[in-house]
Amino acid sequence: MSEKGAALDPSAYRSHLKPIWCPGCGHYGALSALCRAMAECRLDRWNTVVISGIGCSSRLPGFLNTYGFHGVHGRALPVATGVRIANPNLKVIVVSGDGDAYSIGAGHLLHCARRNPRIACIVLNNGVYGLTKGQISPTSPLPLASEGPTSDPRRWKTTPYGATETPINAVAQAIAWDTSFVARGFSYDQPGLTSVLVGALRHPGFALVDVLSPCPTWNQVQTEAFCRERVHPVPPGYDPTDRVAAFAEAIRNDVYTVGVLYRSRSRIHGIEEETASVRAAAMASSGGMQALLESLRVS
Repeated sequence: MSEKGAALDPSAYRSHLKPIWCPGCGHYGALSALCRAMAECRLDRWNTVVISGIGCSSRLPGFLNTYGFHGVHGRALPVATGVRIANPNLKVIVVSGDGDAYSIGAGHLLHCARRNPRIACIVLNNGVYGLTKGQISPTSPLPLASEGPTSDPRRWKTTPYGATETPINAVAQAIAWDTSFVARGFSYDQPGLTSVLVGALRHPGFALVDVLSPCPTWNQVQTEAFCRERVHPVPPGYDPTDRVAAFAEAIRNDVYTVGVLYRSRSRIHGIEEETASVRAAAMASSGGMQALLESLRVS
């Protein structure tokens, strides 16, 4: 999965396409950190595939000098799982957004976590549907007041009197599912986010990285300044294998704890190994592939 010799320069992982995100978008920082992490891990570009769904974040594969697959809304994870099973030699990365991963793709997230394929899933969480111009997402904050459509910036284009649905905490959910690797990063913190992504890329299982990635155009609440005031690293001496401590950090309302929050001790094998063992057992009991296919023939 890695190229021979010295690590590549991060720019080697960038394609000739220039990103078209809005000025100041946090996704630029996420792209830069991902390239740095890929270079540090010395990923072989010819054996790396980046898969996405729909949304501002999902444009990212086009800006990388790797193989890419731009799928449909919310379906990046099942595509990525299929790629891993079909060719376990590939390094598979998923890039998604909070709407893509935590709304229409939420069901896939749970089942991918329990299947535990070796996939690094990076969710660029900006708390809004940016590509379709400002609708609320599963992580949009609730309004502060209800006096009118302009009294609070937490009012969105499709909900001028404020959102009414409590935002979800996907990081806490992932820990509750015993996801084998759960982390949070901040797109304006290059060293911290790069370190988290390196851990996710090297993890031998399913890794979820929720990235706070402010949208300066459509989300005027969770801005860069807002996040900077609330982001803090995991505490000194923190043990990411302590599930109770991880959950306590994930559900904090006063800060966003960044870093590797949880690493499961129990999740050892993934769907690739399990599928391979089932395939081997089926082949052994049937006398080979041809005999197996013949046994399934409808007469």
